[in-house]
Amino acid sequence: MKRLQKMIVTLFLLSAALFGCSKLNQENYNKIKVGMDYQEVISIIGNPDTCDAGMGMKKCVWGDESKNVTIQFVVEKVVFSSMKGL
Repeated sequence: MKRLQKMIVTLFLLSAALFGCSKLNQENYNKIKVGMDYQEVISIIGNPDTCDAGMGMKKCVWGDESKNVTIQFVVEKVVFSSMKGL
C-alpha cells in the first residue's frame, strides 16, 4: 500500500511540475523591464522556445500560438516585449 501511495504522490508532483507551474504567466511577464539583460529574463520565464538573431539583435519567443511572450533584445538587453493569451 505504501508503494502505491508513493507512486501517486510522485505522479502528482510530476504533473504539477509539467502543467501547473508554468513560468509563462502575467505575473512573471510584468517583471520584465526594458534594459533587463537576457540572462535576467531567462531567470524569470525560463529558456525561450525559439530565437532569431543577427547584427546584435535577437528576437525570442516563449510559448505557442495561443499563449506566448515575444521579447526583442539589442546587445542582450530588452528593448521591446509583448504577450498574448496570458
